[in-house]
Amino acid sequence: MSLKARINDDMKAAMKAREAERLATIRLLLAAMKQKEVDERIELDDAAIIAVVDKMLKQRRDSVTQYEAANRQDLADRERFEMTVLADYLPQPLSEAEIDALIEAAVASTGAAGLPDMGKVMGAVKGQMAGRADMAAVSARIKARLTR
Repeated sequence: MSLKARINDDMKAAMKAREAERLATIRLLLAAMKQKEVDERIELDDAAIIAVVDKMLKQRRDSVTQYEAANRQDLADRERFEMTVLADYLPQPLSEAEIDALIEAAVASTGAAGLPDMGKVMGAVKGQMAGRADMAAVSARIKARLTR
């Protein structure tokens, strides 16, 4: 079953179960997917849907920090709930060892020798880790690896 079909099925299940918050979050996701399809005049595949979900999760993380700084715990809790719903549509996250192995493989395949080659390594690992790892953390690990 494609990810798009799974999301639609989950929306129907949330409607039947009268889960208003979950339904609202799934509808936000479907709207973001539809917007991307209309803007780019394409049909989204699973990888593109994962990119949309990843972007939405990043927005929610940023919102949580801002809401907590403004002492708005109610809004921060809502964003956290949306994050749990959205995270269900991401593939299984990579372990620390798997991330390190992919970085080492990318460094070897690109022949990276130092920080100026960081872009090459990021480009090599980005497709393999999309939606499965926090790319900011991966970037920091690559930087640490290339400065050794």
